[in-house]
Formats: sequence, C-alpha cells, structure tokens
Amino acid sequence: MKHISIGGLDVSRIGLGAMSMAGYYNIGEGSDTESIRTIHRALELGVTHIDTAEIYGPFVNEELVGRAIKHRRDKVVLATKFGLVSHSGGGPGVIDSSPANVRAAVEGSLKRLNTDYIDLYYQHRVDPNTPIEDTIGALADLVAEGKIRNIGLSEAGTNTIRRAHAVHPIAAIQTEYSLWTRDPEAELLPLLRELGIGFVPYSPLGHGFLTGEIKSPEQLSDDDWRKNNPRFTGENFHRNLRIVDEVKSVAAQVGATPAQVALAWLLAQGNDIAPIPGTKRVARVEENTAADGIVLSPQQLERLNNLTPAAGERHNEMNMAAIDR
Repeated sequence: MKHISIGGLDVSRIGLGAMSMAGYYNIGEGSDTESIRTIHRALELGVTHIDTAEIYGPFVNEELVGRAIKHRRDKVVLATKFGLVSHSGGGPGVIDSSPANVRAAVEGSLKRLNTDYIDLYYQHRVDPNTPIEDTIGALADLVAEGKIRNIGLSEAGTNTIRRAHAVHPIAAIQTEYSLWTRDPEAELLPLLRELGIGFVPYSPLGHGFLTGEIKSPEQLSDDDWRKNNPRFTGENFHRNLRIVDEVKSVAAQVGATPAQVALAWLLAQGNDIAPIPGTKRVARVEENTAADGIVLSPQQLERLNNLTPAAGERHNEMNMAAIDR
C-alpha cells in the first residue's frame, strides 16, 4: 500500500471508514466479530488510517475500533470526530463544539478507544453557535497536552477553513467526494492545496451505489438511512444507474470491479487525497485496497470525468442544512 501525506500526517492512501460497523448500512447480516476481522485484515493489507466518530452508534463504534486495535495501536493512524453529541444535556444529534463540550468529548473518545492520544480529531459539523476560533483554540490546547496530534474539520466551508487554519494548522478536511459528488473541485480542493491541508473523502463509493451491487431500492432494509437519501429514491435512483453502467464499462476494460475503478479515479485526482471507503466485510476491504494498484489510462479518466452528474442532492434536506457552505 502506498502512503501519502495529509497535512504532514503520513497515512496509507486508502483508509477504512468504520461507520457501517455501527449499523448505518443494513444490507445483509453483520457482527462485531466480522467487523473486527475486517479491521485486522485491513491492517494486514497495509491500511494504516482508520476513521470513526463518537456519534456512530452512538459511542459503540469507537468501542469496537478500540477493541480491534488493542495491541496494534502503533500501526494505526486513528481518526475520530466530535461535535454531534452535546455532553451538557442535549445528547446525540445536537451540534455542540463549545470548548467545554470539546473537552468532554475527547475524554470519552480516549476512554472508548482505549488510547491516550488521537492522531486526527475532527469537528464533525460546524457549530453555528460557537465561533470556529473558540473551537480550534480548545483543540489547540488538546494538542499541547498531547491528547490529540492533529486537527481536522468535516463538511466545513472555505471561509470557516481559512479562519480555523489561522488559529492552528488544520491537517485534513473530510467531505464527501466521489464520481457522483464532484462539488469539492470548484473551491474546496484549490483552497486545501493553497493552505497545505490534506483531503479525506468520505463515501468515495457513493454510499455503496458505485459498487454496482445495488440495483433496486428494495434491496435496502427499512432502517437503512439511504432509504431517505434523494439519490436512492424514485426516478433519481434509476437515472443514477446510468452512471454505474459507465463505471462498469471502464471496469470491464481494466479487469477490475466498479468499486475499484471509482477508487482508482479518486486516487488519480491528487497525491493529497486519502479516501476512507467504509465496509464491515473482509471481502470488501480486500477489494477496496486492491484499487491502490490500478492505473487508469488518460482516456478512461477522461470518460469518467465526463459522467453525467448524479440526480438528487447528496443528503436529505435535514442533513444538508447541517453542512457549512
């Protein structure tokens, strides 16, 4: 597995997102045992970058990751997130990045992850009620104390990123980016390159759509959150299948899977991009990490660059409202 630098932090250029291990995607059966095997297999394959968050579960995903990396902590660049759980009484789902909540959150994450430091600590969503300078100031104190080593932001707008970076260097920005979510290319990526900040795309496989495995909304269980995602519903779903057909066509040319092609395209966008495809399956992590060895031709990249944009917003109205733009 090749390595790259994101904001000075050395990581495998393909990481592992752990969110699905907390039950957010419910196609088929899963278990903590299989999830832990998946993390171990990822490490064997050279993955060093594992991403979780306190809201996943909530809390239980961090505990699972903590169990999985026990006795393997030195092999892992461990990333987690705060800010979607208010520890002053609001509870899960309440945005809170006040300095007091930052400190309460990090102590809980350290305990659940069974570690004394976090390599990359993200604000999960920008808090409109707390100046970003106050939040980053609190995080800078945690860096000085050795409890976290790098600061990240998730779904932050360009103005917020500039303000945050002026207080303390930001190592990475996490935002959705894939063949069907190209929004970061206009303003975000140029800014990150200007400031020397790494980019960690989440959902690089379009929440699983770009794998080509989801052929009908009926495949999703009733408690799968994608049931309410605009790109997975109604006519949008059927329009977006055309994107997958194009990806499948390129995959056939290179002897790869659609997921591998989608990841290979993303890796070709720059050596400061470290996607974190999520899975809870050993077979999937093996498939995803193999994308590191796939090279697409200029013609294939051009074809993928010109895909028809996805139909529908990338999140539902409530979740889009929480994104800083």
